[in-house]
Amino acid sequence: GTFALYSLICRYAKVSLIPNQQAEDRQVWNYTLELPSKRLKLASVLKSSLEKSKFAKLFLLLITMLGTSMVIGDSILTPSISVLSAVGGVKEATSALTQDMIAGISIVILVFLFMIQRFGTSKVGYTFAPILSLWFILIGGIGFYNIIKHDTTVLKAINPIYIVEYFIRNKKDAWVSLGGVVLCTTGGEALFADVGHFSVRSIQVSMCSMVYPALILAYTGQSAYLRQHPDSASDAFFKSVPGPMYWPMFVVSILASVIASQAMISGTFSVVHQSLSLGCFPRVKVVHTSANHEGQVYIPEINYFLMLACVGVTSGFKTTVKIGNAYGIAVVFVMTLTSALLVLIMIMIWKTNILLIILYVVTIGFVELIYLSSVLYKFTLGGYLPLAFSAFLMTVMYVWNNVYRRKYHYELDHMISPARLTEIFTNKNMSRIPGLAMFYSELVQGIPPIFEHYVSNVPALHSIIVFVSMKSLHVNKVPAEERYFFRRVEPRTLFAFQCAVRYGYNDVREVAFEETLITRLKEFIQEETWMQIQTLSIGGNMTEAGRESDREIEHNEISKAKQAKEEKLREIMEQEIEQVEKAWEEVGIVHLIGQNEVIASKESNVMKRILVDYAYNLLRRNLRQSEAVFDIPHKRMLKVGMTYQL
Repeated sequence: GTFALYSLICRYAKVSLIPNQQAEDRQVWNYTLELPSKRLKLASVLKSSLEKSKFAKLFLLLITMLGTSMVIGDSILTPSISVLSAVGGVKEATSALTQDMIAGISIVILVFLFMIQRFGTSKVGYTFAPILSLWFILIGGIGFYNIIKHDTTVLKAINPIYIVEYFIRNKKDAWVSLGGVVLCTTGGEALFADVGHFSVRSIQVSMCSMVYPALILAYTGQSAYLRQHPDSASDAFFKSVPGPMYWPMFVVSILASVIASQAMISGTFSVVHQSLSLGCFPRVKVVHTSANHEGQVYIPEINYFLMLACVGVTSGFKTTVKIGNAYGIAVVFVMTLTSALLVLIMIMIWKTNILLIILYVVTIGFVELIYLSSVLYKFTLGGYLPLAFSAFLMTVMYVWNNVYRRKYHYELDHMISPARLTEIFTNKNMSRIPGLAMFYSELVQGIPPIFEHYVSNVPALHSIIVFVSMKSLHVNKVPAEERYFFRRVEPRTLFAFQCAVRYGYNDVREVAFEETLITRLKEFIQEETWMQIQTLSIGGNMTEAGRESDREIEHNEISKAKQAKEEKLREIMEQEIEQVEKAWEEVGIVHLIGQNEVIASKESNVMKRILVDYAYNLLRRNLRQSEAVFDIPHKRMLKVGMTYQL
């Protein structure tokens, strides 16, 4: 989706609005892109323009947020229209049920669907997968039956000349009808909303061998039926089902609508997880539901928000006709935004031939814009709904991201200098107590101002200090062995470290986080010492080579001095590792979390005050705090309060 493409652009060009990139990030094996060797002037100009323009960076982030909020809006409409249309088929069997009763039954099914999300994508998917296969076989088989029974000449519709004649004949009405035609593709699109959970090959095989042929047969079969029964156009699907197959088809269609809804809900969880990792969404609890499949997540807050929104839409609209008017806008808008970002990538990263890019824009882009203009025509008939949802969600995302960036820059501007840090540690009034303390911060480099605020009120420091920052990279997954990047805070006698814990947007946070961090810290101390010994050996060899004339005289002295230094370094290493183990096993770890209050500065304008003092703080008070997101044990947690004037 849009966030995946935005992440790809951020890895190639410096367009991220948060300056947390480190040179060490490129050492992660899947971070560096394999770029074409050819040079393209247009690519260089575009990259340079994006990097220099703050407006372009902000605009790129905003359209990414818009695409994401549209997907979430889509996941509100998909369950509503899918379940409502399936349950509405019961009208073919009985006229006793009113539209209100059908809407009520649909709401019950929707509530059940959202209640089972906590069991995870894989469990729900494995339960319904055989039913979905049966669904495609049935609609394909019934479509084939209708073609043979009613009108085989309908197969001529595959010839594209008929669509040209249709537009010439109907003009504006043909253009307006595209808003309904797009619903034929959105059903197939919903099934693949959570494609990130599957391999490319599985998608290709399932789409080409089952989904696409079944959809073509189903719609062609309905067309053949309508050739004989033109008055049944309003409910062609169930009317075209042969009598004995009606009830089995009714049951399977309800279950299939649940699966299509499930795919969109899972896709929403994934995009919210991505935007959360990039600082573009308020903190929510993310539950990883599968130990075997990465990226399968459940987000309780989003689940209940979607459930309430779906119930509201279903009870408010009651018919699929009105929801259908709203439905197409979200889907086509996301497709158009995705294509726009893809064109950027084709020019700037892939360096595709300019003729192929023009061909892509003229064909794919033109078709998408035609469909978009058609669905926007129905704006007043319900099309406003996804745009209203998107506007609300985008406002939430922008408010959170804007203040998140302001906080980061505040910490960057007020971080503690190395001289001041040394002064704090060497202060005679400062006590060093046994144990290991972990200070959490957004900063990936430098010491945050909250540390000085803490020591000014509590003149005591633990014997080992680790400044931890949780950092998201613009990649899908960071290998476990490359996840922790340590840097020592000089001088060595301070016994303090900085640790950037790097995650991809589909990574699972470790359950045994403390244990892993301690292990990686000990490995870092060993590697650092080994590198110092290696440097010492190289320096010693160069000294010996420079004094070849009197090598025999000084060789022994140099060797002894070098050996003494190596032994001293190993001794320090063993002492530090022993201290770490003792602090971990005997005393334990204390987690220090910044509880930052954010207010607008006195010279701020009215809009900034509303943004920071009211909108952001309202979100922060009603959503999860850092300790809940990181699963930090409360017994060993200490909150440090500080006010940031932005």
